[in-house]
Amino acid sequence: MRPTAEVARSISYSPDLDGDADPGEIVWTWVEFEEDPSQGKDRPVLVVGRDPAENPTADAGPAGSGTAEHVLALMLSSKDHHRDDDNWLSIGAGGWDSDHRESFIRLDRVLVVDADGIRREGAILDRARFDRVATQLRDRFGWR
Repeated sequence: MRPTAEVARSISYSPDLDGDADPGEIVWTWVEFEEDPSQGKDRPVLVVGRDPAENPTADAGPAGSGTAEHVLALMLSSKDHHRDDDNWLSIGAGGWDSDHRESFIRLDRVLVVDADGIRREGAILDRARFDRVATQLRDRFGWR
């Protein structure tokens, strides 16, 4: 997890349920707990970008020569206590939550997830709600 301003970049809405995690899609991945990174849980996240990153693993070719895709994502929560926290933004309910509870997106931290760590596609966040998130990232964290 990284501070949102630290990974500021251009953001655009481009969902495409093609098996890859694209900006505007809500997907599921393992998220470590901040207080204990050895623990965590599978949870929905909103994809806000993709990032090629150096990958020294053998499957990328000679050490340091390949790249692997990282997905940049914002964590979702259905916990109502986030309603009064300025670092969380309500995006309402959607198909990513089987109980159709109101969801909140954490704005001040970005998850950097290996694209291979994405477990499944969940839903496409509609353009209007994505634009509300993007506006917050631009206004508060220097995204473009």
